[in-house]
Amino acid sequence: MKKNYLRWSEVPYAGEKKLPVNPVSPSAGSWSLNYLKRDKDKNFLNPDGTIMQFPIKKPSAIDFEKELKIVQRTLNHLTHNQEQLAIYYGTGAPTKQWTPIIDRLVDTYGVSPVHACRILAAVQMAINDTMIVVWELKYKWDVARPNQFDEELETVICTPRFPSYPSGHASMSGCAEVVLSYFFPMEAKKLRKIAFDDAYSRLYAGVHFEADNSEGLNLGRYIGNMIVDHLKTQKNEDGQSIDHPYREYRNANIITEDYKQIIPFDFKDDCTSRLRTKNAKESKELMESIESIESSIESIESIESNDDQKSHQKHILPRRSPWHF
Repeated sequence: MKKNYLRWSEVPYAGEKKLPVNPVSPSAGSWSLNYLKRDKDKNFLNPDGTIMQFPIKKPSAIDFEKELKIVQRTLNHLTHNQEQLAIYYGTGAPTKQWTPIIDRLVDTYGVSPVHACRILAAVQMAINDTMIVVWELKYKWDVARPNQFDEELETVICTPRFPSYPSGHASMSGCAEVVLSYFFPMEAKKLRKIAFDDAYSRLYAGVHFEADNSEGLNLGRYIGNMIVDHLKTQKNEDGQSIDHPYREYRNANIITEDYKQIIPFDFKDDCTSRLRTKNAKESKELMESIESIESSIESIESIESNDDQKSHQKHILPRRSPWHF
């Protein structure tokens, strides 16, 4: 059954009065591809030229009111770990956390210079193609964000200025997981966990619906598998496979434990929509101001009390000794 849903371009964000303006890269769905292709009808094709059938639901098949309840319940029962994941993966562009993972895997497995370049290029070009597909679908379907469905919703991080469905973080994570697992199959389990954490951090942040993430992961993994199938066909001049997956397990340290960015940067988190951390920060600052004022008042009262006591002592004549005359 088809369901109506709110359009991103037609509803203000929570806490705002105007419709979303300055959409981010609305034409990116038409950009140049690396592995994938397009036909004259603008259908996406896999590397061998076959039309791709994306394994993703159309938004009209999703109950976003039900999805909204999941977002609200998640935010109302958010754990500290979930909040940390939301902030960690919500910092910077979606590639920010995955690029150091590639580098760590290359170092851990002693990858040669040219193979390292190939792995970096393969993963990033696959991500590029995935994000172009995602951006095409985002602006085609124009699905509103959770804080457009609920005008009182307070998110953990600023809500991005482009449509919600499907999630870019989830899609590119699913793709990165699959392509990196091709090169480093012994790390596949950890890579799958990272992809899941990255995808669902968007739900924890309140900026995406659960369906955005689950469908995004499916889409990204599908594209990743198409690209891996293509990579497997590539040979050198001797007819040998270019790639030789690293099958000796070296237990690469790629899972974050302290939620610190490998490449730190001071990003601004200013936004005009309702923000949970902003309100919490304002409340904290207000309480600190009140405490500071109360402390100052106590100090003043203490000083005044001492001054009064000294003044009182000055007006009291010293007692004379009995033998004074």
